[in-house]
Amino acid sequence: MQTFESDKPTSVRIGEELDIQALSAFLNINILEISQFPGGYSNLTYCLKTETGELVLRKPPHGAKEIKGGHDMSREYKVLTMLKAAGYQKIPNPIVFTEDENIIGTPFYVMERVQGIILRAKDIPNLKDFSPEKMKQISIALVDNLVEFHAIDINKTGLNQLGKPEGYIKRQVEGWIARYKASETDELEDMKKLGEWLHQNMPQDAAPAMIHNDYKYDNVVLNEENLTEIKAVLDWEMTTVGDPLMDLGAMLSYWSEINDGTFAKSFNLTWLPGNLTRNELVAHYAQKSGRDVSNIVFFYAFGTFKNAVIVQQIYARYKRGLTQDPRFKDLLHGVKSFAKSGVKAIESGEI
Repeated sequence: MQTFESDKPTSVRIGEELDIQALSAFLNINILEISQFPGGYSNLTYCLKTETGELVLRKPPHGAKEIKGGHDMSREYKVLTMLKAAGYQKIPNPIVFTEDENIIGTPFYVMERVQGIILRAKDIPNLKDFSPEKMKQISIALVDNLVEFHAIDINKTGLNQLGKPEGYIKRQVEGWIARYKASETDELEDMKKLGEWLHQNMPQDAAPAMIHNDYKYDNVVLNEENLTEIKAVLDWEMTTVGDPLMDLGAMLSYWSEINDGTFAKSFNLTWLPGNLTRNELVAHYAQKSGRDVSNIVFFYAFGTFKNAVIVQQIYARYKRGLTQDPRFKDLLHGVKSFAKSGVKAIESGEI
């Protein structure tokens, strides 16, 4: 068995500390230690060590109130609660949510910690024993799990309450264009071009399904004993009901290949030998799901645009002094990278 530490929490970053006494009182447990998961660029995630085990706390970052529709802890908790009630097991058990900002300064929720392996780009030096065949099996398992998730009957389970599938694509395109304008700090021609093309080329919505909207390697927990088994899917903040190809496009927009740029490859392990290529991924998804993927360029391009906006929102918070996290100071390069990938796809007709 390959040995390396997955997603180990470390010391809490300066300025992002939590009140351990207030949390202990609210949860009615004795919290021995609070540490922070260093990965991720959006919501803040902490590990609460207690006498009986470990819990995970999720909260929005400072300045999140300025981002309309983002960092909604109540929605993420609601999604987990409804999925659990519907019988979907590949999630952490939700424990409690509160809107009371007097405890730690923001709303937050607490869930169980699912132990396992999370594959992050920073783990590449520890993956020397991962053969191309193993990576292929894991990448196929990731796609298969997405197909399984999209196959959940949203009507029988009541999960259709989580969204309004009619007009979903139009709302998403127009909404993310508006979010970009609200957080824009620099004039980028590729972002303008991509946004205009998406607005002019919106397809009709397909039959709706549950969609995660941020499905990728570092949001799944793998079984240490069987790496092709996904124990839990994480980060349900953007989950809703809509066209499942929007989910596939979001996944593809993070799915870098060996010839992609350094920034694109910094987000994922998908460029390592053995992983499916983007085209192979689409073909496997189509074969397993039976869905029409002929318009995949649109969904991939939208995924790159949305990712660019998310990075732009984070960069804007840094530029406006709402966070001092040094990881954020060069993120404008990331906005340009995602936008360039989207423009390349719409001009070439290929992903």
